[in-house]
Formats: sequence, structure tokens, C-alpha cells
Amino acid sequence: MGCIACIAAMRDEAASDVVTLRLRAGSSIPVEADTICPDLFIGRSEAEIAALPAFYGRRQVTLGDLFEVDGAYSDHIVMWDATDDPGGLRRVKRIGQRMSRGRIVVHGDAGMHLGAEMRGGEIVVHGSTSTWAGAHMAGGILRVDGNAGPMLGAAYPGEIRGMRGGVIFVRGSVGPRAGERMRRGMIVVGGDAGEFSGARMIAGSLFVFGTLGARAGAGMKRGTIVAVNGRAEALLPTFRYACTSQVTFMRVYLRRLWEHDCQLPITDAHVSGAYHRYTGDITTLGKGEILIYAEH
Repeated sequence: MGCIACIAAMRDEAASDVVTLRLRAGSSIPVEADTICPDLFIGRSEAEIAALPAFYGRRQVTLGDLFEVDGAYSDHIVMWDATDDPGGLRRVKRIGQRMSRGRIVVHGDAGMHLGAEMRGGEIVVHGSTSTWAGAHMAGGILRVDGNAGPMLGAAYPGEIRGMRGGVIFVRGSVGPRAGERMRRGMIVVGGDAGEFSGARMIAGSLFVFGTLGARAGAGMKRGTIVAVNGRAEALLPTFRYACTSQVTFMRVYLRRLWEHDCQLPITDAHVSGAYHRYTGDITTLGKGEILIYAEH
């Protein structure tokens, strides 16, 4: 229930206290900008924010070299693409990495590692995100109006645990391996989820309102994956059918999710209806579950 409490607790920051970043020019060269973080902006003047380091390819530059900076002393950041290239911000990586407070609003697409290792605060993307969004996330809320790339909320190669807390909302679809090695937290997908969703999941919850892709839950130990609209590709044979019944916790979660985002296609039938329950993966601990709405 910690995830639901996290949703209810979040509030928008005052519009008057904002640092605005406008991308100066489009480029095919990637930008590493983990200094775009509310924790680093809150105590700095406009000049000090503009002087924070970033990497333009392999060359070290400053945020002021890449963005027009307007505002100071705030943990509310708004990003705009002021160029003719609609995908300019998609080349900016690591926005909000390790943030623990405040709010970031991105008007457009966002680059790789968005909100990686974030511990608190909120990121809102009025567009889509690339690979590794929310990787190793431990708290806060990440909300994406468009689609998300592969490895959403997942673990980096060689790491044992991925997402450890917080909530991720994606109104569109997500790529493969969403929630891989997830330990805690919740991921909500308004569209389809790619193959291997929840692979090697340790705990946590993954809700999919579109079609749940193939091989969902491969190697999962615990946790819950829900195909809310009953659409799921063939499950692995290492998952066993357990029962079809009403699920009490779905009434609480789905109602609160609808309160947070009324655009999710949640109906009264989803809240009070029955779900087919499959348990697995029996090649591991086997205490995970996949719930598929039982359409009538």
C-alpha cells in the first residue's frame, strides 16, 4: 500500500518558483546531463545553475552552453525544446538522475536513463522516453504521457535488483523487459507491454491495460503482474493455473489508480470482476503471480 500512499501524497509545486531550461540548438550528438536535478538547483542562482557541468559527446560543457536558463533557487524545473528539431530533448540523457525532491516537467521526448536511481519527487514527460527510464528507481513518481522504451524500471546489466520503490505511469506502450528484476514499487502501463515484462521479478506490481507481451514473468520469484483487460500473449509453460476468483486488493488499487489518472480504461467490471490466477515461475521460487481479467 506504500505506492498508493505515495500517489496521494504528491502535490504540484508553485508555478511562481520555476527554473526553465530551453534547449538552444538541435544536434545528433548525445548530451549527458545528470546535473539537471532539483537537488542541485534548489540552492543555486541562475548563474550557478548555468555553470553546472554537462557532456556534449565527449566534450565537457556547461548547462548554460546547451540551454537558456531562466530562474533560480527552485526545485521545480521545466524543460522546453526551443529549436526546430522536435526530438532535441530526446538526445539529453540522465535528466533527474538520483533526484530526491522537487519536480521536473519535460515538454517533448526525453533521453535515456530519465529518472534513473531517483529517490523522490516527480518527473512528468509530455512525450515519450527512451531506454532505461526509471532504472533502479527507489521512490517518487515518474509519469509519461507517450510511450517508454525498453528496460523501464529495470536493472542495469550485472545488478541483482532493479526498481526498489516509487511509481511509474506510462499512458502509452512500453518496450521489452519492463520491470526486469523489480524489487518493490509499481509500474502502470496504459497500452501494450513488450515481451519479458517482469522478467526475474523479485517483488512489486506491474499493471498492463493493453496486451501483456510474450514470456511475461520469466524467472520471476515473487510479485504480481496484471493483464487488466484480459489480453495476454501465451504464458510460459512454467506458470500453472491456480484458480479464477475475485481479487480483493484489485478493488483498492484500481480505484486509486483511476482517481490519479481518470484516462486509464478502468471499469466497474475490472474492479469487482474475476481474474484467472497463474503462479510461477516454477523454475525459480515460484511464488509470483500473473492475473488475467476473466472476460465474460
